[in-house]
Formats: sequence, C-alpha cells, structure tokens
Amino acid sequence: MSETTKRLFRHMAWANQQVYEAVQKLPDEALGSYIVNPEWTVGRILQHIVGGADWYVHCLTGEPWRDINLPNSMSDLDLLKEYLLEFDAKILSQADLPDIYLTLKEGEKIWQNLRSTILAEAIYHAAEHRTQLIDALESKGYAPIALDELDLWKFEKHEKEMKI
Repeated sequence: MSETTKRLFRHMAWANQQVYEAVQKLPDEALGSYIVNPEWTVGRILQHIVGGADWYVHCLTGEPWRDINLPNSMSDLDLLKEYLLEFDAKILSQADLPDIYLTLKEGEKIWQNLRSTILAEAIYHAAEHRTQLIDALESKGYAPIALDELDLWKFEKHEKEMKI
C-alpha cells in the first residue's frame, strides 16, 4: 500500500492512544457517560474500540480474538491501551500484503472481503467510535480532548516533532 495509506493507519493508532490517555485523566464516574442509549457508555465504547481492533486482526490474520473486559475504573484503561497498541500495530503490518479476498467467518456466516476493505473499515470504525466517545463525555460535562486535536494536521505535527 502507499505511504499515504500507511500514514492513515499510524494516525489511527496515534489518535486511539491520545483518546485513551485523555479519558484516563477523568474521574471513574466518566466511564458511565452516554449520549442517548445507556447501553453505550464511555466504558462500553472504550471496550468496543479495542474489541473491534482485535476482531479486525482476527479477520486479517486468523488469530483468535480475546474477550475484552469492560473497564470499571480508569486504571483498567492501562490494559486496554496496551491491547490497542498491539492490535493497531498488527493491523498496520497488513498494509504491505497483497490486496486479496480474505474469507471471514462469524458463527455460521461466511463471506469474503478484500484486505483493503478490512483495513479501511478498521480506520473508519475507530474514528467513528472515538467521536461517539467524546460526544458522550461532552454531553455529561467532561471535555478531555477536542476532536480537532486528533486530526491529520495535528498528527503531521506530531510526526515532525518525533523526527527532530
């Protein structure tokens, strides 16, 4: 894949870590925040982002996916951040492989998708739920990080600073 595409994966991993680190600075009660549906709390969204990344790794590599526990306190985010870093790196490692159809199976359902489709969905999924998470926090009066702090402009600045 192109350097641009790989950069999008690095951005996803960076943005994920930025959000988890920012959320971890909030009180434990913030994990119960939600927008409309009380089943989609901040804690559940954090768990879902990690579980989703794990599932994409499974789709891309065939590795079995893990049970990801719902965080009950901000200290539980240490393990989630560690998992997410691992999963995001495994997703990025797939970017140079041929864009072939991969066979996916979930229960009795079997289908095929191109590797590029799965990779693109991994990026989209993380971005969608980071937005949902921040909205849920803001709706309850928490403002850990602005979405503008996670855009590609900020990521480019971050990459430049890391090279200096």
